[in-house]
Amino acid sequence: MKFVVLTIFPEMINPFLENGMLRLAVERGIIDARALNIRDYAEGKHRVTDDKPYGGGCGMVMKPEPLSRAIGAASEIAPTARRILLTPQGRPFDQAMAQDFAASDGLIFICGRYEGVDERICQGMVDEEVSIGDYVMTGGELAAMVIVDAVTRLLPGVLGGDESAEKDSFSGGLLEHAHYTRPSVFDGEGVPDVLMSGNHAEIEKWRRETSLIRTFLKRPDLLEQREFSREEKHVLTEWCRRIEDLVG
Repeated sequence: MKFVVLTIFPEMINPFLENGMLRLAVERGIIDARALNIRDYAEGKHRVTDDKPYGGGCGMVMKPEPLSRAIGAASEIAPTARRILLTPQGRPFDQAMAQDFAASDGLIFICGRYEGVDERICQGMVDEEVSIGDYVMTGGELAAMVIVDAVTRLLPGVLGGDESAEKDSFSGGLLEHAHYTRPSVFDGEGVPDVLMSGNHAEIEKWRRETSLIRTFLKRPDLLEQREFSREEKHVLTEWCRRIEDLVG
């Protein structure tokens, strides 16, 4: 899978690609990831990539000519890649979108700066606008790195276990279950007995229950549109019964 990040700060992207999971994915040939400097496609002595907005106002706007050339160069590297503009106005990025992106041939990220990019780029050269949250950052580089990380870990052969990505938080619409490791007692608190029992059926049941509990307590909004399985309905019914016993 090919990732191309268009930015005026490629030095922000390159170290990210040279460490951890991303480095291994590159070395294994699972992804081809690179950053292109938009300034390399600007004209003039100073390689200017921004200008004052028509109509007045504060701030600067990224010029269309350098961006258009940079997008064209990226499309030569990854001809079938989807062109993503990173902007607070975009569709919110989530796990479902990460899975959708992971099924594509590649992604080209257009990292805006200043007050944004010329609208003619948005209308004519962008396939999708994406946001990683309802807040404003100084540029799209961090958002590009977030999406590259989230998508890459879904690709076959990247993570250590075949089921690792499938069991992550949000993959099944729930937060992931609680985790424990050695030592068996830390700061006076032990590991739940069921995890030490070796009974895999009971361990799986415990994990389903803690996943539901954590989601209900921390992100109840995830449950609002959920279609519950028979096992999950049984767990919820048991909770209701126990709560009624406590308050009754």
